[in-house]
Amino acid sequence: MELAFSQACENNKSAILSVLNQAFSTTNKVLEIGSGTGQHAVHFAKHLPQLIWQTSDLATNHFSIQQRVINSGLNNIRAPITLDLTEDWSFTNDNSTPFFDGIFTANTLHIVSWPLVQRFFTGVGNNLAKDGTLCIYGPFNYQGKFTSASNQQFDTWLKERDQLSGIRDFEAIITLANAAGFSLITDHTMPANNRLLVFRKCE
Repeated sequence: MELAFSQACENNKSAILSVLNQAFSTTNKVLEIGSGTGQHAVHFAKHLPQLIWQTSDLATNHFSIQQRVINSGLNNIRAPITLDLTEDWSFTNDNSTPFFDGIFTANTLHIVSWPLVQRFFTGVGNNLAKDGTLCIYGPFNYQGKFTSASNQQFDTWLKERDQLSGIRDFEAIITLANAAGFSLITDHTMPANNRLLVFRKCE
């Protein structure tokens, strides 16, 4: 079976890594939510060898992730676990504290419905250790406006594909994050009209 491939991952992985190098500088275990093709996971695990990188996605997407993890030969990347935002999820140590001190996701919040975005923040709030770091990559609107014509076209395409998806408002994301116990640390401008939001778990 041919491995799934994303050209966007190839295009943006270096820019994202440049931010993660700093954002995850004191992090030990990262959960990637929505690993997709596995390309990001392998690239980041290779260049951040101090981290344990745990992949995850819906079970239907595991094949390509699993094969890339095996082919990488890296010992700091883990085979995908099933994570479905429609279901509750919990990863804790023996003493019931969150197992991960870092969470990363790319290009997920505009794909899933708004209720699942809300569940995403409930989940990360419950599964990230205090003082842990949450990194979210993707396009966002600011003050209800698109940041580019291409983002507006992309949003139209998303809604034609699934009316419940669409580029999210930055301010609404900040509100959800704050309610889940996170504070925004940095908002990085990224290539192709994307952003990388870095949050700290304060509660």
